[in-house]
Amino acid sequence: MTASSRQIARLTADLKHEAARLGFSGCGISEVRRLDEEARRLEQWLTEGRHASMSWMERNFDKRVDPARLVDGARSVISVIDNYYEAIDLPSDPEYGRISRYALNEDYHVVLKEKLARLYDWLAERIPDLSGRAFVDSAPVMDKVWAQKSGLGWIGKHTNLISPSTGSFFFIGELIVSTPLAPDGPIPDHCGTCTRCIDACPTDAIYRPYAVDANRCISYLTIEHRESDLPSDLTPDVGNWIFGCDICQDVCPWNKFSSVTAESRYRAREDVVARPLSQWAELDLETFRRTFRQSPVKRTRYEGFMRNVRAARENYEAASRAPESEPDSETGR
Repeated sequence: MTASSRQIARLTADLKHEAARLGFSGCGISEVRRLDEEARRLEQWLTEGRHASMSWMERNFDKRVDPARLVDGARSVISVIDNYYEAIDLPSDPEYGRISRYALNEDYHVVLKEKLARLYDWLAERIPDLSGRAFVDSAPVMDKVWAQKSGLGWIGKHTNLISPSTGSFFFIGELIVSTPLAPDGPIPDHCGTCTRCIDACPTDAIYRPYAVDANRCISYLTIEHRESDLPSDLTPDVGNWIFGCDICQDVCPWNKFSSVTAESRYRAREDVVARPLSQWAELDLETFRRTFRQSPVKRTRYEGFMRNVRAARENYEAASRAPESEPDSETGR
């Protein structure tokens, strides 16, 4: 027997209530369909080589733009966002290594996948013949696109999803399921004329609004880039970032609405928040593995992490040797 629209609406409302109970900051629904417009943009971006060495983005293209190819009988995409923001004072002193906020804590893949599994089990109890899968960066799913279509936010000029109520410091996950749910609609883009993220990017990675060139992105360079050295023309602009980068989010006005996460596993670890580059430089392989055993930082591997530390120390030493600018003779500044 086919569920009535009233039953579907009630199930959807109850699902969102359960998502909130599990601690998710938001939950939205999209109807499964092929992403034709996004497919064209993605193909152009790949053709231009903007994905740098991330060749995996070229694979499974059809699955990436059509969730029905990932889950047989897929009807709905359930998108969730999970706040990881913590109001901590991150070191601005170039003598300290900077790690992106999302990687200062327990690996979000594990935490978010566990919470999504609990949400799926809740739904499966109510839909006995349910089939579906949970996704947290584990398959070719365009998570920001689906979250945008479900009304959880809009994709900003820095290409991150922005929520009008919580900013952008959150993780995104999905359940693609075989049951129909009441879809939400997208919300308007509120970036307006603001270009703070574009202006603040030291490597000009945001080459036009809503488009990022991974070849120049500090996050890519310090995580996915596998060469033994960072590109010499970009290294000075990487500054003291040793894993990831938050600059475009830190300057975004919408992050004034960020609230502290209630998920204890996303709380920053003191031993990685503020550590001088000189201490990071002494890290051996065993200590690296122990320190980042349950952290996203392990993705860059020991060799990549130490390359980043080395580059950051060179930047700090170069800045320390640079002579102070002479004051202007007329203004005294």
